[in-house]
Amino acid sequence: MITIENKNELVLYKTIRSKQELSYFETVGCAIAIGTVGGLVATAYYFILEHCLEWIWESGREFWTTFFPEWLPEWNYTWIIASLGGLLVGLCLYLLGLPGEMALVIDKVHDPGRLEPKQTPAMILISLISITSGGSLGPEAPLVQINGSLGSWLGDKLQLSVKTIRILTFCGMSAALGAFFGAPIGGALFALEIPHRRSIEYYEAIVPAIISSIFSVSVFRFGTGLEVGGIYHFENFGVLPSITWPYLLQSLILGAVGGCAGILFVAIFRLIKFLIQKLEGNHIILGLLGGLGIGCIGVIFPQTLFFSEQQIETQVIEAGANLGIAMLLAIALAKMLAISLTIHGGFRGGFIFPLFFVGANLGLGIAVAIPEIHPTIAMLCCMAGINVAITKTPISTSIILSVLSNTTILPVIAIASFTSLLLTSNVSLLKTQRSRTIETVEIPVVSKLNSSSPASTLAGSSPR
Repeated sequence: MITIENKNELVLYKTIRSKQELSYFETVGCAIAIGTVGGLVATAYYFILEHCLEWIWESGREFWTTFFPEWLPEWNYTWIIASLGGLLVGLCLYLLGLPGEMALVIDKVHDPGRLEPKQTPAMILISLISITSGGSLGPEAPLVQINGSLGSWLGDKLQLSVKTIRILTFCGMSAALGAFFGAPIGGALFALEIPHRRSIEYYEAIVPAIISSIFSVSVFRFGTGLEVGGIYHFENFGVLPSITWPYLLQSLILGAVGGCAGILFVAIFRLIKFLIQKLEGNHIILGLLGGLGIGCIGVIFPQTLFFSEQQIETQVIEAGANLGIAMLLAIALAKMLAISLTIHGGFRGGFIFPLFFVGANLGLGIAVAIPEIHPTIAMLCCMAGINVAITKTPISTSIILSVLSNTTILPVIAIASFTSLLLTSNVSLLKTQRSRTIETVEIPVVSKLNSSSPASTLAGSSPR
């Protein structure tokens, strides 16, 4: 029996007892629930986004060609829509506040170990406007914020410890990335890798995160009707030969090339940040300028619009070889500029598929210039190299690209990924990536308890 002599001691006792830990199977149960709901959330977001894109870029363009005068050519529609989207993004940021972005998500995962659910509505609205208006960012970051905050919310409701809430937050993030990539293991590992620069450190979340991701992928693929497995088909480039020593050597060099492309992207990103530093905080002007910039680039290089998930197949794999080396490299450079303008304009979204698109154009350009290099290997290695240079996620990137490409060249992609990681270890775009801090639990001593051992009394033991 526990004796509490005053109200302050009672409050302190309840505070200590309220931070609970879940058993292994309770954690798995929560992971299943978060993954299931996360898959439903991803499905709803997918359909809303698809309808918005169809309404703006198909129905809206048909309206333009029907009712607008001939002296105003159709190509003007692109920069006008992008500029209006940027203006709306700026207004939303001004009125609703900043909903966060990937660097902030990483920071919050470390400390306090949770994502803020209150930021979710603003993130949903701004991200939908950002992607619909042609911004070079994808839905993975919004879904990470939405589903990650779902895990945090559940942990808060159950009054769990910081460590356990963080695990549930990772489950939500993994559910989002798993559904988006269609790769449950790769998506979960990506969520666990991206908070750090050189490794996975929140190892206790691996199993719950993967389980959550599996359920999310299942719900999302069933709900949307999308195929399970690879979405990119490299049959245009012939049968992929068996892995040999020359291909392993090529992957090392191509990974270094992708890493150098990542360094170039960081330089472009920082240059634009320097040029617009006087406008920092003026969300409306930055949004308008960002939208105008990506719209003008989209007029010259239509391939750079949107987050490029489908464009990798349609614009690069199917038609890219006919563009020539110079055009492929120009598109890659233009996409880097479009991504940078999109982010600095205040648009919200993820840059993983946009970076993959840059790497695909770069790799195909190299394969066209050097026929001895197989196009599939060149593209996948450069895609891995540039993404790892920015996100520092070599393990998950290798797995995700193997799944997306439906190939069996994981060793080749892994070599490119880790080559890029080592080459760019001192280059960082996400400044909040850092090592895990040592967590300590401080339990204050409650005096005047009717027990010879405060620790045993707080644990619920009866005094002897």
